[in-house]
Amino acid sequence: MKKVRQTKSILYVQTSDQPDRQYSPLVLAQTAQMMDIIPRVYYLGRGLNILMPNTAENIKIGNFPTVLEMIKKTQEMNIEIYACEASKQMLGIGKVQLLPGVKIVGAGTLNDLALDADATMWF
Repeated sequence: MKKVRQTKSILYVQTSDQPDRQYSPLVLAQTAQMMDIIPRVYYLGRGLNILMPNTAENIKIGNFPTVLEMIKKTQEMNIEIYACEASKQMLGIGKVQLLPGVKIVGAGTLNDLALDADATMWF
């Protein structure tokens, strides 16, 4: 008998390091969690620049908290945040420690997460 999954999931993929594009995947992931949807956030390519030390805390737009505060809130809600190991190598930051709690994973993980998700959104 096939096991039926009870909960939907959404994968949010962040590929940009532009400040104004940082809030949407985090806000949507937090909202999904409150809707009993399993959210996951995956940083790829230049998006990893946001996870570098002394970066996210310096991005604040409008009345929103800093991006670092948004990332911490996302993690406190038990939403997994992933970073692509291959992207770290591509950007030349392979030995740099990213923000605490971010899971460094192989490129195949993105494929697995996308195949498992009910929806995937790219930013």
